Order: sequence, then C-alpha cells, then structure tokens
Amino acid sequence: MTYTHGHHESVLRSHLWRTAGNSAAYLLPHLRPGASLLDVGCGPGTITIDLARSVAPGQVVGLDASTEVVSQAQALAAGTGLTNLRFEVGDLLALDYGDATFEVVHAHQVLQHVADPGAALAELRRVLRAGGILAVRDSDYGAFTWAPNYPALDRWIQLYLAVTARNGHDARIGPSLLGLAQAAGFEDVHVSSSTWTFADPESRRWWGGLWADRVRSSRFAEHAVAYGLSDPGELEVIARAFLNWADSPDGVFIVPHVEILARR
Repeated sequence: MTYTHGHHESVLRSHLWRTAGNSAAYLLPHLRPGASLLDVGCGPGTITIDLARSVAPGQVVGLDASTEVVSQAQALAAGTGLTNLRFEVGDLLALDYGDATFEVVHAHQVLQHVADPGAALAELRRVLRAGGILAVRDSDYGAFTWAPNYPALDRWIQLYLAVTARNGHDARIGPSLLGLAQAAGFEDVHVSSSTWTFADPESRRWWGGLWADRVRSSRFAEHAVAYGLSDPGELEVIARAFLNWADSPDGVFIVPHVEILARR
C-alpha cells in the first residue's frame, strides 16, 4: 500500500494530536468494558490508547503497516500502565486473525489510502463477531473549506487529489462509506458526520504550520514532484499560503468527515 502522506515528522505531529474524543466520538457511546477491539491503521496509537481505556479489561490490538510507527505506538503506550493493549505490524487486506475474533473493529482515516476499500471492508467484516460493530471514519478532501480565500490553497487541493488518484486512492471517499459497507455485506449501517475546525490563533498556527511542512517535505511533496504534477517552487508558494492563512485573524479551516457504525 502506498501511503500518500508518508511518515514525515509533520504527519506524525498531526496523528499525535488525534484522540478518541476528537476523532472517534461517534463510537464511544457504543463501547463497553470487556469488549475486544481491533484498531486498524492505528498510527502512533493515541486513539488506540483511549479506546483501550474505554473497553478495559477487554483486549485491544492496534495494527499498522509501518514497523517504525508501531514502535512509536509501543513506546507511547509503555507509559500508560494499560495491560489490555498491544501493537502489531500487519496487512489490512490479509489480517492474521481468525474469523469472528473481535467485537469492535475501528478504522480512522484508513480507507482513503487503500486501493481496494471494498476488499478491506470485507476483510474487516471477516474478523468481526456476529453482532459486533465496525466503526469507520474518513474525510472528503474535496469538501474541505476555508476562509479567507488563497488561490494557492485551491491549487493544493487540486494537487492533493491528483496525487492520491495517481496512487490509486480516493481522497473523497467519506460519502461513499455507506455504499461500500453495504456492498461488503453490512445491512445495518448508521451514518453520521462531524468536523475538525481550526479557527483560533493556536489551532490555526498548528494546522497551517504542519501543512506547510507537509507540502515542503512529506511523501506527498515527493510524489507531486516525481509524478510531474508540481515542482519545488510551486510547493513553496502553497506552503507560504498555509502560513499566511494561519496568520489571518479571520482564518477558519473546516475538515468534514463521514462516519459509519455497521453491525455484522
């Protein structure tokens, strides 16, 4: 699997900010102590750790394709005192777990990076117990919105969608989650939506700064140049636009997400 963002520090900075509260709130009311849970594409484990607290003493597995990221998650979890949590390296499309292993399967911002999300959902359904919950949340990059207007940020979205399409991924997958889940065999699917909103000075600096760094230095930047879609000069213009937006006292950036809760 080609991960468009890669694991540059600016990407990890974003992932470490994520919690169950700001990224999986739609799932939390449905968790119960003792439930077994698989968190696919867990990244550095911040959401996974929160989920492990919610279902303790239920066993939780955080799974990611990157050995480096799993090591970071293990280091982060080591200081929590949690005994019901482990992190493993694995392949989403070929999970090393038996049928009906978990009561809850969670995937945050994962399917947008998978070439065959239908096959991924079918595999997640396989390891889910009867009556279990699949929780999936993905954004729609094409629906991102911000003010004030910066033409270079319009170009950034155009470029991001072009890079992800070249990688065989759908960065607008959020609204398609319902249909994909139904095609994978789920009949009881509830759909909701939520946003991340960056509008105060601190969150603007954080969001604008990390995206300026991503545009300059992450795998996204490497792909944009390697595919002949952009060049370092244009990427620098986009990075500066992010920083200018972050300094705007009236700056607002909204990231919409679609969420599904599907019963097996």
